[in-house]
Amino acid sequence: MSKEQFEETKSFWNRAARDWDIQVGNEGDSNRILNSDPVLWSFAGDVNGLAVLDAGCGTGYLSRKLHKRGAKVIGTDFSEKMIGIARAKAPFIDFRIDSCSDLQTVGDSSVDMVIANYVLMDTPDLGGTMRAFNRVLKADGVVIVVFSHPCFPQGHASPSADGDGIEYRWSFPYFEQQKCIEPPWGHFTTDFIYFHRPLSDYWKAFKAAGFIVVDFEEPRITKERHRLAENVRRLKNSKNRPYSVAFKLQKNRILPDVDLKV
Repeated sequence: MSKEQFEETKSFWNRAARDWDIQVGNEGDSNRILNSDPVLWSFAGDVNGLAVLDAGCGTGYLSRKLHKRGAKVIGTDFSEKMIGIARAKAPFIDFRIDSCSDLQTVGDSSVDMVIANYVLMDTPDLGGTMRAFNRVLKADGVVIVVFSHPCFPQGHASPSADGDGIEYRWSFPYFEQQKCIEPPWGHFTTDFIYFHRPLSDYWKAFKAAGFIVVDFEEPRITKERHRLAENVRRLKNSKNRPYSVAFKLQKNRILPDVDLKV
């Protein structure tokens, strides 16, 4: 990760902090509510009494939910503006200005669980982030990561000509890692920056950092949550579109022999 990439990404999230707070609010956006949050909570299980790091916490909606469930929460984000909003909303939670790729404010082997909720596609340094997660976890600790599905970019999705299917168009080779800039969406008022990587690169980064995969899911709406969809279009999309992927990882005491560069 270059210093220029780091500063550019940090500057974007500082500019977008207010927009993000509107986007996710106190409960999360519709994708989280309908699709991915149920998977996240299923993977996390009972967090009461656990030391949980909400890495890339943004304005803190998930940190607040973790706190209500009895977790001892640390929320970190490299955006000062994001952390400022998070602290104003929940001054009783330990929010820290810190980059996921370093976690300089978090001690070695100090947390039971790390959650990175829609963060990994936004960090310029995937390998450094996963190594930092491993360092701060206690032995046999777990990481839960949810991130936008790299195989099906929603910014490039459109209904098929007959209206029954979905078409995805790529403007670059899928297997090439690269920074992407998309026009504003949702409540965002500026261009959106993220980093594309093929799904296999994420898996390699997990292994290289010393994790084993214990669960995996492509979140989609369940029948019990159909009533929460605000309209027919949203319900149809949640049934048919793969918005994200979710992994539950466990810290492996035996590091891999192969150094996989990501």
